Amino acid sequence: MIFLLSVLSALTVFASVEYYRQLMKVRREYKKAKEVIDDIILSFNSQLNRQTEELERLAYKIEAFSSKSEKALSGVEENKGLLKSLELKLTSLLEDKKKLQEKTNEIKKRLHDVSVLQETLTKKISSMPEHAWKIPVISEEGTETVIPIKREKALSPLTETELTVLEILTTEGPKTAPEIKERIKLSREHTARLMKKLYEEGYLERDTNKIPFKYRVKKEMEDLLKRKSS
Repeated sequence: MIFLLSVLSALTVFASVEYYRQLMKVRREYKKAKEVIDDIILSFNSQLNRQTEELERLAYKIEAFSSKSEKALSGVEENKGLLKSLELKLTSLLEDKKKLQEKTNEIKKRLHDVSVLQETLTKKISSMPEHAWKIPVISEEGTETVIPIKREKALSPLTETELTVLEILTTEGPKTAPEIKERIKLSREHTARLMKKLYEEGYLERDTNKIPFKYRVKKEMEDLLKRKSS
């Protein structure tokens, strides 16, 4: 009995020792497995962090590209507006060019008609007898056609102012209406009317090359004034 108890005790102790040894082995294996799992988790976390950073950088790039794309689209819209404005201006210019061409053609036609009329008048004037000529030839370009002196009025009484104007022009040469105004001390309108009257009655000639016009005494009237003063 004692032997059996001893055997059982020995077996119990052996089983306890074996169990403890197996327990320690399992614990060591668990510790190793835990370390491996911790390494795996740490590596996974590190990779996850790197992937997160990459995703953040990619998101930033996408956002920046999106912003640039919006600016590019805005620029495209602005360019479309400019192109449309240029197209409208070009259309307007083409229309203006067409109108100008029409006016040019009209002017050419009128010039042609004037040329034909001038040739006709030249032929008629050439065929007129010498005594039928009423209008003297223009002496120089820009000088208006001289209005003939009315012989019956050449020696008719003129006002003192009119005589003064004729004498100034005879002695000092051609002058403009403003220059005459300063000499006779009349208003601009009064002087202009006086010069126009003397021109229309045939006492003066008028040079239209420049504005204001220059007036000069007609040769015939100048001779009459000199004979009268002598």
